[in-house]
Amino acid sequence: MSNPKIIVAGIGPGSAGDMTPAVLEAVRRSDVIIGYQYYFQFVTPYLSPDTLCVDTGMKNERERAEEAFAWAEQGKTVCVVSSGDAGIYGMAPLIWEMKRERGSDVEIEVLPGISAFQKAASLLGAPIGHDLCLISLSDLMTPWETIERRIRAAAVADFVTAVYNPKSYGRYWQLYRLQEIFLQHRDPSTPVGYVCQAGRADEQVTLTTLGAFDPEQVDMFTVVLIGNSQSYAYEGKFITPRGYFRENRSEEAKGVGQEIMIESFRTIEKELRHPDIPLGKKWPLLHAIHTTADFDMENILQVDDGAVEILYAGFTEGRIKTIVTDVTMVAAGIRKGALQRLGVEVKCYLSDPRTAELAAEKGITRTQAGIRLAVEEHPDALYAFGNAPTALMELCTLVRREKARPAGIIAAPVGFVHVRESKHMAKPFREIPKLIVEGRKGGSNLAATLVNSILCFNDAEALKPGRDV
Repeated sequence: MSNPKIIVAGIGPGSAGDMTPAVLEAVRRSDVIIGYQYYFQFVTPYLSPDTLCVDTGMKNERERAEEAFAWAEQGKTVCVVSSGDAGIYGMAPLIWEMKRERGSDVEIEVLPGISAFQKAASLLGAPIGHDLCLISLSDLMTPWETIERRIRAAAVADFVTAVYNPKSYGRYWQLYRLQEIFLQHRDPSTPVGYVCQAGRADEQVTLTTLGAFDPEQVDMFTVVLIGNSQSYAYEGKFITPRGYFRENRSEEAKGVGQEIMIESFRTIEKELRHPDIPLGKKWPLLHAIHTTADFDMENILQVDDGAVEILYAGFTEGRIKTIVTDVTMVAAGIRKGALQRLGVEVKCYLSDPRTAELAAEKGITRTQAGIRLAVEEHPDALYAFGNAPTALMELCTLVRREKARPAGIIAAPVGFVHVRESKHMAKPFREIPKLIVEGRKGGSNLAATLVNSILCFNDAEALKPGRDV
């Protein structure tokens, strides 16, 4: 009698070309092949004439393992075939558990196979180039509450995620729930690929996005792959870069900074008391809270209806070419990448020699003098105030005198003297798009971030800030 042995072999997703030489050799030399009958078709061409095939039926995994031990304990070499890789949602763990349960002396050998998610990935391009996890939606042996916790963890942790057992006739809603959870943490444009019958004659490969993904197109023979925040579509394929960092150090810093900003915005959005406001108001609000860590902005940031949309169109269509700031700190906080991209110039007259002369001559503040000069040269600019209420008051006076016609006003001066009044002075100009931080709060950083929110408004729908960080 030969030494009893059970070989647990992963036969791959179903194509002869995807079976390893080791698995083919194990199939050839086994006395008994045990498995679900559907899989016999893939190994039959490699069997010896006297090999016995034992079908245990679908979902009878425990009976399959018991059958394997019964034959092996008679001295037979038994091969238990499992689709994909036998160690991934396959028979290998059950065979080892039964060996322990029985106290059996039968030798166990596990031969790896190409898993369905690997085959699907190769057909989709290169979607699993970074950290990934596998989740089965089958709740036959795992409570749904546990599965949902794992889904949420994968989504939050930005794993590329392969979904096994996504759907069956009686289990139809779980994939919808997974999509819902992922959309709470991922951009709707995140690539999603799914492959049905990978490696088989009726193979179907589909590439879509998380937002457009339709769970109705998926069945039990499908593997779904969801990208991470770095994944992208290219030439009809789905690519996930090997790392978050780029070889170019400036690109590296940009990638990391943007990822942090994206995650911060998602966190802020979840904590808003009223998240369902129009996008043109939510986008600057998210920027304001991100900059100040002050959720009171939800109460005090007032954005005119359509103001952000109008101003963004003005920049992209070339009608607004200049931004004037009251102090240099506001100018310094406006992103240079966005300015270059849109061909916009930022001007601050505070350090202009003419400003000091005018201030001394007229007995006014330098910021007031700077605004007077700015209005003479750029009457139709976007004006942003983050420090000096007297500068905002000066602009309002010039507007009343019809000497200025600003494209828009960012009113966020900070302090205790004339601050509230300066903001009230701007409110009656209903024809001018305005973003106003009510009360005493404000600041140069806040004014700058409100300008930035306008310059990158085309990133708002995808909730993907920081392109120009």
